[in-house]
Amino acid sequence: MSKVIRIGTRDSQLALWQAHTVQKKLEDLGYETEIVSVKSTGDLILDKPLYEMGITGIFTKTLDVAMLNGTVDIAVHSMKDVPTALPKGIVQVAVLERASSEDVLVTKGTIDYANPCTIATGSLRRKAQWLSRYPHHTVVDLRGNVNTRLQKLHDNNWQGAIFAKAGLKRIDMLPDTFETLDWMLPAAAQGAMVVVALEKDTFSTEALSKLNHKPSEICTQLERDFLRTLEGGCTAPIGALAEVVGDAIQFKGCLFSLDGKQKLEIAASAPFNLRSGEKHTLGENKAKEILDSGGSELMAKIKKEIRK
Repeated sequence: MSKVIRIGTRDSQLALWQAHTVQKKLEDLGYETEIVSVKSTGDLILDKPLYEMGITGIFTKTLDVAMLNGTVDIAVHSMKDVPTALPKGIVQVAVLERASSEDVLVTKGTIDYANPCTIATGSLRRKAQWLSRYPHHTVVDLRGNVNTRLQKLHDNNWQGAIFAKAGLKRIDMLPDTFETLDWMLPAAAQGAMVVVALEKDTFSTEALSKLNHKPSEICTQLERDFLRTLEGGCTAPIGALAEVVGDAIQFKGCLFSLDGKQKLEIAASAPFNLRSGEKHTLGENKAKEILDSGGSELMAKIKKEIRK
């Protein structure tokens, strides 16, 4: 195999773990690879909430540019960070088998949820769902990579901070003091890793296609369809989860107001046939139902509030 595949990645510990995972899988198949790390705007600016920076693509834009200018051949991402519309010329090639999609609350000990608490997260989705369940709590912004956020939790007088379980487990940093938030719907594609490449790069796309896990690809696509149809380019508190259960796909989605006081939730299932070539439209259809049931007005309100 003549070409060395240059794997682009952010330089955080988690991003490098993901890149090295893809590297090993490709090398096990006989391909030569090289890791190329870059720092993204999202990693450099830590004093603003993500939504104030225009979150769409903030962790992927630098790698998109590197790919388009020929610095790297492929890029590995946490799929939940990837915009639902990829730049022209760049295509999704492989979704690796998904890890846990759950959120966890890392704590400093036992929490009495009936009392006022301060919980940290940089996610509008997590904040809205937390305040919907615990309106008497305070939610503060938390930015940085996994290591930085864990240190900030240690250094501040907070009762807990919310993380993606998969990210903590991948770099062996899931502490003993955590609670699984099984009631909180995750971000679309949370827990999944995706690899993208230039559409014209047939060598890399052929190599990566061997890594694709079809059930994970289908489920994450449904979730991203739900997100894309709802958001219209706007950051909003949206959760989605699709899972294959037996011969069906079970889907759940939600849209919350920023303060968690309004919520629109939906659940449905559809037959699942891995060998079928039919397009699964469950995510898009359920998003349209939410929009028709008050979601359009709620999204307009969210956009107005974020612009303030």
